[in-house]
Amino acid sequence: MRVRSAEVNRLPQPPSGPGAQLPVLVRYGHRSWLIPALLLVAVVVVDALTPRSFASVSWLALVPAVAAGLCGPVATAVFCGFAVVAYPALDSIWAKSQGVEDFLLVLAGCVLALPLSVFRAQAAAYVRHLQGAAETTRQVVLRPVPPGWGGVDSAARYLAADVEARVGGDFYDVVASPFGARVVLGDVQGKGLPAVSTAAALVGCFRETAFREADLATLASRLEERVHRQNLLASRLGAEEERFVTAVVISFPDDAPGEIEVVNFGHDGPHVLGPDGVRQLPPGGGAPLGLAQLAGGLPEVRRLRLGTDETVLIVSDGVTEARDRQGAFFGLRAQLDELVGRPGATAPENLVEAVAAAVVRHTGGRRTDDTALLAVRRSAVRPPAEQGTAGG
Repeated sequence: MRVRSAEVNRLPQPPSGPGAQLPVLVRYGHRSWLIPALLLVAVVVVDALTPRSFASVSWLALVPAVAAGLCGPVATAVFCGFAVVAYPALDSIWAKSQGVEDFLLVLAGCVLALPLSVFRAQAAAYVRHLQGAAETTRQVVLRPVPPGWGGVDSAARYLAADVEARVGGDFYDVVASPFGARVVLGDVQGKGLPAVSTAAALVGCFRETAFREADLATLASRLEERVHRQNLLASRLGAEEERFVTAVVISFPDDAPGEIEVVNFGHDGPHVLGPDGVRQLPPGGGAPLGLAQLAGGLPEVRRLRLGTDETVLIVSDGVTEARDRQGAFFGLRAQLDELVGRPGATAPENLVEAVAAAVVRHTGGRRTDDTALLAVRRSAVRPPAEQGTAGG
């Protein structure tokens, strides 16, 4: 059965699974009401089990305060009501209150909790608005890839170092061109908005040029030029340093089903997984994008063999430089050697999911750099509708 890339070509998302490092209140926000509810029950139980000299009923003032920090305005108002009703009820049963002063303390807690819960809800809405903006950026830089796009099956995974930012300086794409599929994975030097801006500029250039240009060397020169133009723009806007980009561009030519063309701009060599095991393509001997003038030119285009049953895996340094608590690097090759013997492990979606999960386990979910993975292999059958496509 042919692997479908759209089912698994995942763009940056909040992490899930083992080691996910979303804040506790984000992961379990839908159950946050349980905490003030348990506190309310605990106050009642303690009040029932302690002697009359121990007046714990005044602790009811904590219930609305905790609800304001964890729940929305409606839930906070409900817990305020419970606290106000529970105080006289408990007092009438066990007569352990300290008088009107304790009741006024509970009322004061309710009066403060309600506006605080409103302010918290407004802040949460603002954060959701910012996340929506980040999601829009994500869709522009890292778009979904249709199944079998360009005659290849692909799967991608992105783990942003900043969970809420959801996108950083790593990028990837798959373009369907008249000459065969072209794929890219790159890593922009630096972090933050400048890195995202450079990644977006390069992705846009790649999408257009990869479709128009038959020669991969021409595509490489266009990418190099785009980095220089982006750096010039950034310097005019006050940037103090120029960016460079390590990247791998691979072409799957239609006229050579047993070969690929590779241009490596100072990136780690991709790994190839197939029935014969794991092998690594040559690493990038050329300079990163943006530094070709210093290195005397662009890296060469290499033609390499690739079986129709082999899968190419490209990763950013967020994988190769991932460390555990003791500082040990993640062993990518050892992980791939272990995976290749499993049935279906070289399918793109299975491969990226397994490696991404292994990286998260190795780091304990603590990521200091963005992490991108892209797995690609030729489809068994190219969809007829893509022949002569007019866009990549």
